[in-house]
Amino acid sequence: KDFSLSNEKDAHASDSDENSERGNWSNKGDYLLSMVGYAVGLGNVWRFPYLTYQNGGGAFLIPYTLMLALAGLPLFFMECSLGQFASLGPVSVWRILPLFQGVGVTMVIISTFVTIYYNVIIAYALYYLFASFQKVLPWSDCFSWADEFCSKTRLVSDCNATLDGEIIHANYSFITSNNLTCMNGTINYKPVQFPSEQYWNKVALQRSSGLDETGNIVWYLALCLLLSWMIVGAALFKGIKSSGKVVYFTALFPYVILLILLVRGATLEGALDGIEYYIGRQSNITKLMEAEVWKDAATQIFYSLSVAWGGLVALSSYNKFHNNCYSDAILVCVTNCATSIFAGFAIFSILGHMAFVSERPVSEVVDSGFDLAFVAYPEALSKLPVSPLWSFLFFFMLLLLGLDSQFATIETLTTTIQDIYPKVMKKLRIPITLGVCILLFFLGLICVTQAGIYWVNLIDHFCAGWGILIAAVLEIIGIIYIYGGNRFIEDIEMMIGKKSRLFWLWWRICWFFITPVLLMAILVWSLVTFSPPSYGSVLYPAWGTAVGWCMIIFCVIWIPVIAILKIVKAEGNLCQRIVSCCRPAANWGPYLECHRGERYSHIVDPEKKKEHEIPTVSGFVY
Repeated sequence: KDFSLSNEKDAHASDSDENSERGNWSNKGDYLLSMVGYAVGLGNVWRFPYLTYQNGGGAFLIPYTLMLALAGLPLFFMECSLGQFASLGPVSVWRILPLFQGVGVTMVIISTFVTIYYNVIIAYALYYLFASFQKVLPWSDCFSWADEFCSKTRLVSDCNATLDGEIIHANYSFITSNNLTCMNGTINYKPVQFPSEQYWNKVALQRSSGLDETGNIVWYLALCLLLSWMIVGAALFKGIKSSGKVVYFTALFPYVILLILLVRGATLEGALDGIEYYIGRQSNITKLMEAEVWKDAATQIFYSLSVAWGGLVALSSYNKFHNNCYSDAILVCVTNCATSIFAGFAIFSILGHMAFVSERPVSEVVDSGFDLAFVAYPEALSKLPVSPLWSFLFFFMLLLLGLDSQFATIETLTTTIQDIYPKVMKKLRIPITLGVCILLFFLGLICVTQAGIYWVNLIDHFCAGWGILIAAVLEIIGIIYIYGGNRFIEDIEMMIGKKSRLFWLWWRICWFFITPVLLMAILVWSLVTFSPPSYGSVLYPAWGTAVGWCMIIFCVIWIPVIAILKIVKAEGNLCQRIVSCCRPAANWGPYLECHRGERYSHIVDPEKKKEHEIPTVSGFVY
């Protein structure tokens, strides 16, 4: 057991904690729900259902499940084990391989960029949540803010018809004035925008013409952003001790709302058509022959599980040493994927009803991302009886899904600070946590200007893309090939107990061969198919694309920079220096002495040694 002369107690720690310095989760439920909340986010609702529909319906579940087993779960289990074994965050945990410490820095910086715009999306949800407190939803019709292109229904422009035995092509006013009927398949519609689309662009965002036109800060979005950061700060003021309790609501209640929306959607006319488009008889097994489908499945699994962001390592670092991280990883991964499938039914049942009411095919009302969350689905909800209630529930669900992912991301940043400056965090945890939230709020103000949506899209396009893939590839190569996969398995067995060779066979196959190959394939594909950023039909200026490249370069440049610094500081010739940097640091191993056993009995942590030395004055002990 480690003893400290300091009587100061970190807000993270309590008397019952195994690790009195860093603290532990109050109970297993806090950890599991925090992990579920982190993994289950907005993408489960606004991206997965659309990908399923687009890639063959129910058939898409085959590559999706395979990619979960081959890429998602092995990485998830690896990161959970890594954080729990060392009880360190995503930067300090690279004592395992000092040469690759820049990978941890890259993860934390990318998480910082993402958390800036992610809270802006939560602010959008808050704005729509407050806008739902009206008798008539403000996007249900073309009100005073609308222009001449706004319409609740599609307007026929022209078509072919039969007149005196001849086929003619005429505008619709001529057709109706002569009591003619349009021929099937010849109808052309006027370019119209539905009220929800114009409300999103003209009212909610006050969207400018492009990135060049920054405009003013949209004050109500700025207030919603401030409120979202206040909620995050309040939930995290005591670190995991407070956020671990908040997630019982933020992680579980979205399931209640999804169930309510599904039950309501299933009772509506046209719901079956929507569900059939999602996963029913529209399933196309031949889609599995297309490489794009497999790429989409692997990418969705990778991003959905939040691997390589640093959050899994940070959250797992507060586990007790002998916690069964193996069963936790499987439980969280399966829950995440089941949530995605379940959410699809709730989304498509109501979109099917919208298609029925507006007399359009389901394919015309389906969308993903912002267009699903803030245009298509609100439009569908506005057509229901008691629409403000359903709108409130939907945006409240989006708010909760976003918040618990945000809790974990901010905890990743504060965990990193704690590992680097433990004494400072012990004294000033609350001010530092609030300071991080305030700083990120001010950095996010650019995203609530009239050009804000373009900035959100730009950061997402660059930072949340292949930067994370680079980190993941290096992470698995570093741990499995340089540190040693078998050595890592022995570390895991110190926590969960000895397992048979058959038990580890699957994990060895994935870690040594399949998962690295899949990640490399996704990375290469992402680089080959990279396209300049755009938002809808709006292209970005050259300087905007340059800013995006600068952001991602700033994120990944630390990998070579820190590697070079480590080599320069090492001793010996170049080869000896590289070899020494590829060996674990002297203080690598379980955080507490009582868990080190014979394998790590040699460890002396210099910082702890100083901390635990008995102070002396003039050579005499006092």
